[in-house]
Amino acid sequence: MAAVAGAASAEAPPLSVYGRLPNVEQVEISPDGTKLAIAVTDGENRMLAIREAAEGNKVITAMKFGSTKLRGVQWAGPEHVLITTSSTAEVYGLAGPKREYLMAFDFNLVTKKQRLLISDQEDAMNIVLASPAVRIIDGVPFAFAQGVHFIDSQGENTLYKINLKTGITRRMDSGGSQDTDEWLVAPDGQPLAQSLYDEKQGAWSLKIKAERGWTTAEKAISKMGSRGLSGLGRDGRSVLVWFDDENDEDKTYLREYALDGSHVTVPDSEKFDSLIHAPDGSSLVGAFSLVGDDRRYTFFDAKLQASWNAVVKAFPGDQVSLASWSDDKRQLVVEVDSPTQGPAYALVDLNTKSARFLTDVYLDLTPEGVSKVEPIKYKAADGLEITGYLTLPNGKDPKNLPLVVLPHGGPQGRDSLGFDWWSQALASRGYAVLQPNFRGSQGFGYSFVKAGFGQWGKAMQTDLSDGVRFLAKQGTIDPKRVCIVGASYGGYAALAGATLDKGVYRCAASVAGPADLKRMLVDSNKLYSTSNNSTLRYWLRFMGAEGLKDPDLTAISPARLADKVEIPVLLIHGKDDTVVPYVQSTLMADALKKAGKPVELVTLPSEDHWLSRGATRLQMLTSVVGFLEKNNPPN
Repeated sequence: MAAVAGAASAEAPPLSVYGRLPNVEQVEISPDGTKLAIAVTDGENRMLAIREAAEGNKVITAMKFGSTKLRGVQWAGPEHVLITTSSTAEVYGLAGPKREYLMAFDFNLVTKKQRLLISDQEDAMNIVLASPAVRIIDGVPFAFAQGVHFIDSQGENTLYKINLKTGITRRMDSGGSQDTDEWLVAPDGQPLAQSLYDEKQGAWSLKIKAERGWTTAEKAISKMGSRGLSGLGRDGRSVLVWFDDENDEDKTYLREYALDGSHVTVPDSEKFDSLIHAPDGSSLVGAFSLVGDDRRYTFFDAKLQASWNAVVKAFPGDQVSLASWSDDKRQLVVEVDSPTQGPAYALVDLNTKSARFLTDVYLDLTPEGVSKVEPIKYKAADGLEITGYLTLPNGKDPKNLPLVVLPHGGPQGRDSLGFDWWSQALASRGYAVLQPNFRGSQGFGYSFVKAGFGQWGKAMQTDLSDGVRFLAKQGTIDPKRVCIVGASYGGYAALAGATLDKGVYRCAASVAGPADLKRMLVDSNKLYSTSNNSTLRYWLRFMGAEGLKDPDLTAISPARLADKVEIPVLLIHGKDDTVVPYVQSTLMADALKKAGKPVELVTLPSEDHWLSRGATRLQMLTSVVGFLEKNNPPN
């Protein structure tokens, strides 16, 4: 048996195939369709390569970013590329702990020079609050960036206009306030709308700039946070905002506000999951919906819809996603996720009716390294239908397999059908992997989300173990060989599996998982510098607690229940995590050690909540696999 296990292990792809940064993180085609901006990595260091779109992909220029976290790439006309990066820092003079700060740069393809977008502005930081918007005005490219301007030591979300040809930057006098959280710029470069949110009151409002100046077009109570702005409407002059349906809480719909404050509902918008704007951002042209496992693109223009249908038809059996497109919508970059080959980028030319692959997303990934993913459905103990995905290891009879339960983060997130580097890595080691969309997950209607309120450590947790029991009854997995692994909320679920839902798992691994919920909420308050914020209300709603002093928080906090643990626990956490602070794992580790329980803590230096660095991401995966193979051997 040892020889067989060794042979199987030798045939498995190296963990670095899955765990290092993907070869390509983003591909953006230029407005004229002649060039590609490709964010590439060597698995650890990042680089932005500008290539010709024509076959051969001749390199025009390249910029090295090293370990800098590259968050976004966008074209601003044919000669400028805007780059958004982020870093974790504690800024002198600002209250609160470390935060993740965004910075934006302009790279000029003619001069080959890179320039910070917001710099040398009086009483301002050199950061941006979101990726900049691009507008071409009289042939000149402009970037509109939301930055922070200080008035009497109070920072305001302020709009800056940057002429990318001259570099001239000016702060726009546009009637903002300390409550402004988002801006929208019209195609002519004038500020069109702003979203305002009063954290203490939980009140949102929309201001629109018409001929008479700024007027308030809408007000609403929105306790869970700002409604924000969703871009320009179908006519390029209206403002889009998502609203809840007052008569059916299971639906949300998209309102389109005109300059006079009147509004209409975008037809069928209750079916939309995300919006598609024209390549230049000038108008809404369609939407994307995930219906079950069916990825649906809906375009308002019949010719555009026909073109997209032809693109999808060119890749039968694969899942096709729009990555970027030229201004004339005739040159498209798509991500093609093959169930047997893994994901890759392709370039489609609608004029010549041709398509060709540009690059694989993961280097050295062979068909033998891609495991089969099956959609599954099962009933929770209370009868609620749960959907999810089961990844099965290659070369093994799908019976009596060892299982890893891999719950997603959020908790209001979801998993979807397709290549997932983490579950694929675990399957390559011989494990079946279950990814359940437990109650509280998004994408299945608001009633399904609402079913998760107050269910941390309760029904949201048993939704996972109900999946284990379902697979055991089917004979697919061995119920005595099951471990649970997760990150963020999934990390909490792993710890809850060791403390609150005992007897199901042989081991548990938590990556950046909350362990002491009261302490996490206190730290969240410090981060957002307010004692009554929407983030706090969001967490409390899912946790089912009335406030920080609610004893229910203790009852569902794994760090307070360490004496109940009977299985090995692995804790992994990034030192620069600004979402779930690193102290959450040290508190859990200390509690387990004090209780005399087996625990290992792996610290990821300079790593954030999203595993953005190649070396530490691979360190995480290697640690998890080693832990699983020790405590739940696959062979």
